[in-house]
This record gives sequence, structure tokens and C-alpha cells, in this order.
Amino acid sequence: MGGGRFASPTEPSEADDRRADPEADPTEVARTICLRLLTVRARSRAELSEALAARGVPESAATPVLDRLAGVGLVDDQAFAEGYVRSRHRDRGLAAREISRQLRDRGVEESVITAAVAEVDSAAEAEAARQLVMRKLRSMSSLAPEVKTRRLVGMLARKGYSSSMAFQVVREAVGGFSEQAVDEETAWLA
Repeated sequence: MGGGRFASPTEPSEADDRRADPEADPTEVARTICLRLLTVRARSRAELSEALAARGVPESAATPVLDRLAGVGLVDDQAFAEGYVRSRHRDRGLAAREISRQLRDRGVEESVITAAVAEVDSAAEAEAARQLVMRKLRSMSSLAPEVKTRRLVGMLARKGYSSSMAFQVVREAVGGFSEQAVDEETAWLA
């Protein structure tokens, strides 16, 4: 996608789209670009719009193509957001806060994000955090409890968990550490 915000090395290049016919109809070029990008993975409307703009497709050609793709269900920000939430929470253990940030970066509207992220309740988030901590703890057996705690809380923070949830989950898993030592070690989180 020619250096756009959503570029990926597996996506078709601008040269691929223009090589066949430099005088091609802009609407046809827009349709081809969108279909190629949607073949790789689902996309938000904003991602497609940005890809088209980056490739020089005029908005007058891009808008009708995006509207048509939305009309036939190939571009659906609500479905995209719901699928994104499920996969990022289940597969990567991300917290709702981090998933929301990533969806915002992909141009999804706030109301759509709010509805999609509502699927992840606090109990599901806590369980995902516990699973992440237990998986990571297996490789930390030789470390002191304070070091384990610092690393585990940091990992959860990077995945979007609140510090209170991170400390609670880590405290349950690690146990036996001094609150003061942990507070000193993790002051950078505040």
C-alpha cells in the first residue's frame, strides 16, 4: 500500500494496479484494489479508503466502490470490529482497552468499537490475564518473586490491562512477595 498507515508487505503494490492499463477507469482500479486487499484479510472502510487515496484513486471513484462493497457485505465495520475483538482477545489475550486503541488506529468509529468491545466483560478479561500469566510463569521458575511480578505486570500492561487487574492476577499467581518491594520495582508503571 505504498507506505500508508496500514501497509503490509503481503499486499499488492501500486505498480501491480497500474501496470495492466495506465488509462484504466478509476472506478475499476478502485474495485480491483479493494478486492485484492480484502482477499488478504478483512479491512475497515477507513483502511480501504486510505489505501485507495494512497494509490491516487480519486474520492469520486472510491466512494461509490466502497458504498457498493458495503452494500454487498464485503465491507462491514461492525462485523470487522466484532471479529477483531474475538481474535485479539482469544488468541493474543489483549485487554479491551488495547483492542479499542487498535480499532481506532484502523479508523473504526467509536460507537462501533464500544459495541464490539462490550463482548469482553471483566471476568473474561481477568481469565485471559490469568492464562497469560500462567503461561509466562512456566519459563520464570528461577527468578525471584519480585522479578516475576515486575515482568508479569509489565507484560499485562503492554497488553492493555489496568494496573489494578494486573497486580491482582499476578499476586494470585506469584504470591509471597513484599508489597513494598514490588511498589519500588514497578514505580515506572504509574
